[in-house]
Amino acid sequence: MAINLDQFAATALTEANTASAVGNKAANLAKALKAGLPVVPGFVLTWQDNPTDSATKAWRALSQNGAIPLVVRSTSIHEDQDKSSMAGQFVSVLDVMGWDDFTAAVAKVRNSAPADHQMAILVQPMLKAVAGGIVFTSDPLTEGQKRILVSAVRGGPHQLVDGTTSGTRYQLRRHFGFLSPAPDGPAIFDRRQLYSLTHLAKRVEKTFKTPQDIEFGFDQNHKIWLFQTRPITAMAPRPPKGSRLLGPGPVAETFPRVLQPLEEDLWMTPMSHGLTLALDIVRAFPRKLLRALPVVQTVNGRAAADLMLLGAVPHPHPILNFINPSPGLRRASAAWRVGRLQATLPYLATDLLAETDRQLTAFAVPAEMLYGQLLSALGWGRTVLSALHAQESLAGALLGSGRTVASEALSVLAEGRERGLKDAELIGHHPVLLALLAPSLAGWHSQTLPAQVGWTSASRGVWTLPPREGLRLRIRWVQEMQASMAREIGQRLHARGDLDDPRHISRLRWAELQSLAEGDAMPDGFSSRLDRVERAPLPSAFYVIDGAPIAVAQPAATLETEGTGAGGGFGIGVIWDATDSSTPRPAHPVLVVRTLDPALASLLPSLAGLVAETGSVLSHLAILAREYQVPTVVGVANALERFPAGTPVSVDGVTGTVQTREEAS
Repeated sequence: MAINLDQFAATALTEANTASAVGNKAANLAKALKAGLPVVPGFVLTWQDNPTDSATKAWRALSQNGAIPLVVRSTSIHEDQDKSSMAGQFVSVLDVMGWDDFTAAVAKVRNSAPADHQMAILVQPMLKAVAGGIVFTSDPLTEGQKRILVSAVRGGPHQLVDGTTSGTRYQLRRHFGFLSPAPDGPAIFDRRQLYSLTHLAKRVEKTFKTPQDIEFGFDQNHKIWLFQTRPITAMAPRPPKGSRLLGPGPVAETFPRVLQPLEEDLWMTPMSHGLTLALDIVRAFPRKLLRALPVVQTVNGRAAADLMLLGAVPHPHPILNFINPSPGLRRASAAWRVGRLQATLPYLATDLLAETDRQLTAFAVPAEMLYGQLLSALGWGRTVLSALHAQESLAGALLGSGRTVASEALSVLAEGRERGLKDAELIGHHPVLLALLAPSLAGWHSQTLPAQVGWTSASRGVWTLPPREGLRLRIRWVQEMQASMAREIGQRLHARGDLDDPRHISRLRWAELQSLAEGDAMPDGFSSRLDRVERAPLPSAFYVIDGAPIAVAQPAATLETEGTGAGGGFGIGVIWDATDSSTPRPAHPVLVVRTLDPALASLLPSLAGLVAETGSVLSHLAILAREYQVPTVVGVANALERFPAGTPVSVDGVTGTVQTREEAS
């Protein structure tokens, strides 16, 4: 369609304030220009009813009667919006010389949009960039403001925009230079240019108060220019200020499954209280902070821990943490307490174990107990679990490790399987086997013990377990006691018509269960409550945003992938997917998991290696792996994605290095 430039009015870019008239691209550049940002001046053509020669005059002034090349671009209210950029949908024309070419360029740009689209035309001098590119002032996929992403090329950024080249990628910190040790590709910029680029990115974002997608270029005098800026679309949700980094790793081995509301109150709340008490004893954090934040909580019914409070990740502000004397002062003031605790903890643990065993054996059969006695047993369980969790975590940190309860349970199970005993007989005679099953109000009957057990050492008896393992076993016994009491209460509530199904007791909260004992009616809306369903496992590290877990990206894969060595020596094998029955088991299987689930214990004796995305060297499965001399590495980011089934790898449990065999060779 032919264009009559007399039908267009020219507005200087400095006056192009109204996006509805001049389009978002021009309005954004006008705002940047007024803020003192380096923007090439120009003008905007907009449709008008009364013909004038303002477009011709503007062209003559800007191009010096065609002597200076121009760039002609679209600017529309449909482009560069908060939710949609429409990037690349309309035409831009570069190096426009002379009136005829200018008229043709305006027509080409205008005709690239539908006739009913309100389209303005942005005209600027063509700046010959010696280098340029695209900047995202925040990472749209991961951790927001923590890094600036750059794609750069020799020449103008249009090469990146039109996809003719991928360019060199940089990751920059906002204040501390390179995030990555070197650019991904041939270096384009020196440090002075990178400083200018970082400074521009921060100024643009400050001006527009939202993360920006920027096109830029350096001229022959090494001055940086802003060609375009627009909001980054499809930004990953950003955690609100004060959000906590959570992850399942430290607690997934205790609660690997979805917890129902009553399970959460009976077991999760005491764990959180106990861990808070342990952190307070060693003065790990200010007491005010510990009182304000739960160390452990549920997200979508799954257990998650505050990774910073439990020491699984460093403080989010390492520089501030370094210069802040408070942590050191707390550690110094608590050193003598920890020293005394290390000496007395074995005796405290022995007393707690004895008291727990005495009370557990004193309970009558649930069917013979009064309703109030059943509730008292549940309440006692919550209280003692808090103490058990506190001492268990302290024992793990201060007393070291020895033979694990899982190892003892596997030894007992192996002997029982050889004798042909069924699960009920085994658990009835050897309650240590409960350590191999996750707690559930449905009881151990809802699960099955491993059918086959590899080589194990001889059973030595639970009385030989070190303090931490003894405490852990009592935690599991108390949980099973509570499950039996809760099931009995469920049966009685069902008998009197309060519950349609005895199993629905798990949908109640602890406070509601106590209120029923006082004669209160069932909670309003209880009949509409449903069980929490099994969902996908939680990410290794995440923030909760609008009630949903949003994963935090882990460091990018490298040729040599390092986590934390958890012992077991050095091993070579092939990645095995234990969940895929159609895949043959390799001769030397290496298992890669997200969390150290206790259900994996029976697989350990036959593994050539174990790699986990989360977890601690003090976790029970890691300790058990060391006992079986299985090379184990924990804290390997994105291991499931990096090492698919069938990949030959080496696992170094000392250095924490996991390598594919091709890399190792």
